[in-house]
Amino acid sequence: MSKQIELRFPAPGFMRAIFQNPPINLVDPDTILELSALMEKLETDPEIKVIVFESADPDFFLAHYDVLVDKARTAAMAKGPTGMHPWLDVLVRLSRAPVVSIASIRGRARGAGSEFALSCDIRFASAEKAVLGQFEVGVGAVPGGNPMARLAGLMGRGRAIEVVLGADDFPGALAERYGYVNRAIPDADLDAFVDRFARRIAGFDKEALTDAKRFIDEASLPGEDLFPPALDQFFISTKRPTTRARMAKLLEAGLQKRSDIELNLGQHVASTGVDDLPSYTAAQEQ
Repeated sequence: MSKQIELRFPAPGFMRAIFQNPPINLVDPDTILELSALMEKLETDPEIKVIVFESADPDFFLAHYDVLVDKARTAAMAKGPTGMHPWLDVLVRLSRAPVVSIASIRGRARGAGSEFALSCDIRFASAEKAVLGQFEVGVGAVPGGNPMARLAGLMGRGRAIEVVLGADDFPGALAERYGYVNRAIPDADLDAFVDRFARRIAGFDKEALTDAKRFIDEASLPGEDLFPPALDQFFISTKRPTTRARMAKLLEAGLQKRSDIELNLGQHVASTGVDDLPSYTAAQEQ
């Protein structure tokens, strides 16, 4: 198994985690296992104060979950320390870890990629190159990591419904307006801005950081009991014939390849039926 996450340590107390899972940074069981191991480090290493998650691929932060992975294999993965499925376990533990987690989003963060970004404490996005979204309802599925609970807290009920049920893409600037991300920053300035902010946090006292974060967590994080039912419904919804048909057509058209389908997924899931989706050709690959 090749590693999908490269860890770097730019300064004392500051860790960077760089996603690199070609061709488009899909989330799969190996991603989850690597993230689970990283959560343990974040929870136990007394030196780490801040972690920045970013991508080596400028077009994809984390594209979405790998739809070709056997759902039974995903469902059967061993539970994490919280007693939940390991994907939910990673999301919940990341939010509550005694470090400050920052998602530096350049490229697409949809589905599970969006769920991961929402589990980070802070999201900074490229104004020109970030795209976030929860496309699952557009193919007949329920988002499994329950981004509904996090989005409602961040942007209010109406906008959360617009994001999840509309299943569309949200470019960086619009994501900032909605509260999906903290800030949309000009792409040329994103890396330097995030680096400065992370180094600032890394220079503070860890005990003060973790104590203050804990009180914010108590006031703002959704209850952990909200997450398992959403994942159960995800597995149920993906077994429906109509959902499978739409997903099969998207795969035929170029889903999970560097294609226009992936670059503009919000547009393509809005087709009125599976027969309206374009057929995939090799010429669509970039």
